Amino acid sequence: MAENRHHALDLSDEKVLEMYKTMLLARRIDERMWLLNRAGKIPFVISCQGQEAAQVGAAFALDIEKDYVLPYYRDMGVVLTFGMTPKDLMLSGFAKAEDPNSGGRQMPGHFGQKKNRIVTGSSPVTTQVPHAVGIALAGKMERKDLVTFVTFGEGSSNQGDFHEGANFAGVHKLPVIFMCENNKYAISVPIEKQLACEKVSDRAIGYGMPGYTVNGNDPLEVYKVVKEAAARGRRGEGPSLIETISYRLTPHSSDDDDRSYRAPDEVAKAKTQDPIITFGAYLKETGVMTDEKEKEINDLVMTLVNEATDYAENAPYAAPESAMKYVYEGM
Repeated sequence: MAENRHHALDLSDEKVLEMYKTMLLARRIDERMWLLNRAGKIPFVISCQGQEAAQVGAAFALDIEKDYVLPYYRDMGVVLTFGMTPKDLMLSGFAKAEDPNSGGRQMPGHFGQKKNRIVTGSSPVTTQVPHAVGIALAGKMERKDLVTFVTFGEGSSNQGDFHEGANFAGVHKLPVIFMCENNKYAISVPIEKQLACEKVSDRAIGYGMPGYTVNGNDPLEVYKVVKEAAARGRRGEGPSLIETISYRLTPHSSDDDDRSYRAPDEVAKAKTQDPIITFGAYLKETGVMTDEKEKEINDLVMTLVNEATDYAENAPYAAPESAMKYVYEGM
């Protein structure tokens, strides 16, 4: 039997099965959204495939009763962990009135749900980083026990918002976890054309915080480093920069043709490290998951995805006269 790494992290067998289920749920929702998009039923998909381990491993290391998450547009694994449901996500995909993110006003992937402390993002990338820093500053001023967790792609780490937010958080020792989900491509621009330094985490030293680069295909490795960063933030020792290395298994979005900038054999090779497969194999090697348990989890997940799809497809659209609601007062 393989070495049991999760017990060393104080994770029970039940907890790692829950992590696997959440990763699989994110994957199956994402796959369903691609099918719905190609069938002309939903307008847009921006995918989490290949990054579920980093997202779920990180989110499980946080306190979902206290902490705030400011996800970027791929973070389905994070928002599912923090309390969004498949139905919530499908309502967003179909742009229906009940969509909790924006009432059908925003593109999918613009997650926001106040009751679960999921702070809404916007279409310009990286704006969530200074917002996370601001919430952490407010928490520190009010002496609240909270950490803010903000994610972004490696392309976003080149934006001014990242550098300004990281600098401010470092100076004021704020409880922020900056997590860069490095999936090797900023739309069509490969990592070697984005950074002159070797790693995104190399930038941490300039802002007076520790920087870590970890295997984003291993949820346990991500869990460990985020857990330590959260504890550091709660002790008043300031922010951390974590870089998770994974690979984007899909085109950038449903409007992108990735064949124009990366070779099919590169994608095929990356799929051999698919975190759904590798984490599932780990659970089987340690005796946590059997073939029967795997089937049971997959069947449950597919039931949730099917129910969410049916509900969202049949749900009503927002009334046209509500278009200006929450935009202008008194219309």
